[in-house]
This record gives sequence, structure tokens and C-alpha cells, in this order.
Amino acid sequence: MPRLKDPKTEESQFQLRLLIAYGFVVVMLLLLAARLIWLQVLQYDHFTTLAQNNSISLVPVQPNRGLILDRNGVILAQNHAAYTLELTPAKMPDLEATVKALGQLIDITPRDERRFRKFLAESKEFEPVPLKLKLSEEEAARLAANAWRFPGVEVRAWLFRDYPYKELTSHVLGYIGRINLRDQQRMEEDGTLANYRGATHIGKLGLEATYEKELHGQNGFEEVETDAGGRAVRSLRRTPPVHGNNLQLALDIRIQEVADKLFGNRRGALVAINPQTGGILAFVSKPGFDPNLFIDGIDAATWKNLNEDWQKPLVNRALRGLYPPGSTFKPFFAMAGLQAGALNPNELRPAPGYFTLPGSSHQFRDSVPSGHGMVNLAKAIAVSSDTYFYRLAWEMGIDRIHPLIAQFGLGSKTGIDLDNESSGVLPSKEWKARRFAKARPEVRKWYPADVVSVGIGQGFNAYTPLQMANATAILANDGKVFKPHLVQKIVDARSGKERVIEQQPQQVLAFKPEHLATVKEGMRAVLQPGGTAYRLGSGLQYSMAGKTGTAQVVQIKQGAKYNAGALAEQYRDHSWFISFAPVEHPTIAIAVIVENAGFGATSAAPIARAVSDFALTGKVPPELQGQLLTIPSSKPAQGSQDASAAR
Repeated sequence: MPRLKDPKTEESQFQLRLLIAYGFVVVMLLLLAARLIWLQVLQYDHFTTLAQNNSISLVPVQPNRGLILDRNGVILAQNHAAYTLELTPAKMPDLEATVKALGQLIDITPRDERRFRKFLAESKEFEPVPLKLKLSEEEAARLAANAWRFPGVEVRAWLFRDYPYKELTSHVLGYIGRINLRDQQRMEEDGTLANYRGATHIGKLGLEATYEKELHGQNGFEEVETDAGGRAVRSLRRTPPVHGNNLQLALDIRIQEVADKLFGNRRGALVAINPQTGGILAFVSKPGFDPNLFIDGIDAATWKNLNEDWQKPLVNRALRGLYPPGSTFKPFFAMAGLQAGALNPNELRPAPGYFTLPGSSHQFRDSVPSGHGMVNLAKAIAVSSDTYFYRLAWEMGIDRIHPLIAQFGLGSKTGIDLDNESSGVLPSKEWKARRFAKARPEVRKWYPADVVSVGIGQGFNAYTPLQMANATAILANDGKVFKPHLVQKIVDARSGKERVIEQQPQQVLAFKPEHLATVKEGMRAVLQPGGTAYRLGSGLQYSMAGKTGTAQVVQIKQGAKYNAGALAEQYRDHSWFISFAPVEHPTIAIAVIVENAGFGATSAAPIARAVSDFALTGKVPPELQGQLLTIPSSKPAQGSQDASAAR
């Protein structure tokens, strides 16, 4: 028979089970409460911070890039606002499908797509990459209306750099371009990378690069609350940026344009300096290029054309072009001879049609086959006697010539506020040994014949137009040496205070007044009857001193006659001219070279005369009437104003 359960026992077991279950529930509730207390009370600050970080983004606010203005306040580099279409690859499921779909909404050109692919390859996938720059307002509105369809796609307003004078200022201002890996590495090394967070562009060349720290400014920051989709809901706090400082140049854009247009389609360079301050009034390199092409990312075809153009528009001839100075070297060599005591300024010396070294039959010919008879130093400069300076060079020797010519800054960098300046070549025995260190011993040796050509600015001589202009300014200013500079003052973005570039001479060369008077007399005579540029002196309203130069590009065989028509253009002589005015108190010193244009008096000298006329009197050359983009003032240009103020 089955045993009957004891009701009391069964009830006791049930109550035990109920108690255990109740206890388990209580423990679980206590654990849950403890966890809630831990999360909500003890860890409140920690999770509040995390929540805020999830919903608040710190967005960098880019400063406006500083403006660049000429000495009269004309804007040479400015900013303008435009919309840009940007894609962040990490935020989109299918990049290619997104690009294709966007192409149905707006016009995406093959150039846009090539540039996008280039930027994409240089960027990290979480960084926004521009697909189309400078959207029209209609395109921006159409994209904004369809934004919900395209995660990772954003229309942003940017300030774009603009160079209104294009080729006219390309070799002065340079340009800005997109920040690449090399730029990032450099900024990381110098500790400036944090200030470029969110930035896309940086100065690459010219003043834009040299004064990058001044022009860029300081980043600001904005705390923005975002929703789950990462879209901004509201701004919580904003630290405004400090905009970049403005640069005001010593350069006068009116003088710059006159000089540029006088070249026409010819190649060459012109540098005009105020000898009293070292300020650059004009800085021309022909041909130039449009710097606006580089801001948005230059396409491969345009880059190829610029690089392969035989006229080399990307080369800054004024800063980096190295040329033999020809006879424009003679005034500086004359000063060296006077300082060394190698000649008496009033002594008459023979200037025949050729010069030969003792024991040699080789003839160093004069440009005038019959020679110039007997001449003193001033006349030798005025008529540009080669044989006079051949003999002087041989008598002095390179060891005496080198240090005296070096005083004028020839063969060394001037220190102008532009990067990548060439040093030039002021030859010496040591220089030749270094230059031909891997050649045979007889090639490295310095020969007496080497110094003869140096005396007329040929041979191993090679200087930049900037160096020649600077040397002319030193001579014009009686030996006072100023560092050439393009930027005249820096205007602080916050306070408006101006920091003027120091205008004190670096040194004063110990030139004797009588020596300076002799050389300047010879240079004045260049523009007078009998001088090599006497036609240039007609109708002058001020005093002017100058020197013509014709620099050989290829050597002419002994006994052969130079025939420009028989040579390809690139092998013809260069045309040089240096000048300063007014002679009594010079406010403009000029060096001009016109490549492969022949005699200095026929090509380079008229450019210098016309530029001086405009700078000192405001007279626009007749051939440029109605052609200038800048508005000529009825008043004289700045060179004349400086002269009157200095008096």
C-alpha cells in the first residue's frame, strides 16, 4: 500500500523552498540596487563625461589668412568665400556608388574627379576629401536638400585664396597649396601641427611660404552638440580664431606692371630697389604663371605643360637665374681697382682693339675692333672699353679682385625675404678647385687667362639680377649696404599695430668719395654723347647713371665674327642694363636682363629708362597707354615721393 505524505512535512518543505526563492529574489534585487547605485551615484561623473563626449565635438575654427598688399594698399592676395563638396570615405558604405549618385545631382568634371583621386590617395580615410570646389549656390542648395541620402557627404563653406594680378605677381607672392605628408612631417618637427588641425592649405612658394606663420594666424575652437548621426545640433561654446597678419610690401604694383608689360613676350628679369631702404619696388621674372592654378590642385596636363615649356615660366629668373653680367660688371671692378690702388683715375691708358698676355698670341678682342685710343677710367666705363679692363684684371690678379668685388654682395645671397635664392659665382682659385674637384689637375688649376675674361664680366662670373640690382644700389648709395626686402611692414590682426621692417644699413663700405665720384661720372657719361647708351639720355627730367652690358652665351672662335642671325635664339647674347637715379640722391636702382636680346643699349636699357620715368615722374610709356590694369596715379609714383621726403 502506498504511504500517505505527512501534510506537516510537505508544508514545511514548501515553506523552505519559498523562503529560498524569496531570499534569491531579495539578493538579486540588492545586487541590482547596488549596481544602480554604483552606476548612477558612485560613477556618475565618469559616465556623465563619457555621455558628453559622445554628444559634444570639438571643431577647429580656421582663421582668415592675412592679406598681402602693395605699398599703396592695393590688394595683391585676398580671400573669397565659396562652397566645397567634401566626402569622408570612412563614413560611407560605398564610395564609388556615392560619387556616381552625386554626379547625377551636379556636374562633376573629369578634372574634378582626377583631382579627387589624387587627394584621396594622399589622405587618410577618416579625413574629408574635396570632390568639387567652388560650388554654385544652386548646386550647394541641391546638395543640401539631398543630404539625408548621402552619409559622409558634406557641403562646407571655405575661404579660397585669390591672386587678382595672376602672372604679374607670381614670382613674388608664390602660392598656397594643399597640405601634403611632407608638410605634415615638417610641421610635426617644428611643433606647429596642432595649429593646422582642420586646415587644408599652406604656403608653398614665395612670400606665402616665407611668411606662413604671420599669414596663417591661430586656430579657434567650437564645442558643438551633435545627434546620433553626427550632425551638429547647436553650438555650446566658441573660442574665436586669431586671423593672420597682413603684409604690406615695399613693392609698387604700378611700377611692377609697367616693367612687366615693357618686356612684352621676351624672357628676362628686372629688379628695382630703393637704395635708401633696401625696399624692392619691382621684382619681375618673365614669363610668369598663374598662381591660382595651384590653389585647388593643379591637374597633370597643366603641370606637364608648365614644366616642359622651353621658356621655363616656373623659374624665378630674378632670384635664381644665373647670368654672366657682361660689361655691367665694370663699374664694380673699377671701384675694386681704385680701392686696391691698381690705377689712377685720371691716368690715360691705351685701349686698343685687342689685348694679349705676355708670351701668348691669343687675342682678347674689344667690342670695337679699332679700339678707343687713350682713355681714363671714366671714359673706359662710358665707352665700355674691354681692353682697358682686360689689362686691369691681369695686373690685379684674382686674389686681389675677389675680396673687393665680394663687398658688393656678388657671389653670395642677399638675404631677401624669399626662399631658394641662388648664391651666384664670384670666381676664385679656391672656387675653381672645388668646382672641378673631380677633373684632371690641369683643369683645376687657375691660369692667367682665366682672370682676363673675369675683368669684363665674362668667364666664370655668374650672378642673379637681384644681386646686380643690390650691388648697383650699394654703389648708388655710396657704400651703404641694406638687406633687400619685399615686405615693408607687418600689420597685426588683433591690435592693428604695424611692425616696420628695420631700415638701417647692415654696414657702410669704406669707399673714398673721389673714387665714387669717378665711377659715377663714368656711369653718367654712358647716357651722354659718346656713351654706349647716349640715345637713352635724351629728354631726361632727372639725372641718371647707368651701364650697358652684352653677355656672351656661347664662345666665339678666335678670328670669327659674332653673327646673331646665324645662331638659334637661345644662343644669342643677353642684353643687360644697370642704372640708378637721381644721381645726387638715388631712390631707384635697377638691374634688367633681357635674354638673348643682343646689345644692352637696344633692349634692356629702354626698359630701365621707361621704368625710371614712371617711378620718378609718373609718366606712362606711350606704348602702354590704355593697357595697364592698375590705375596710374596723377601724382608721381613712390620713388619720387621717397626722394622728396628724404630731401
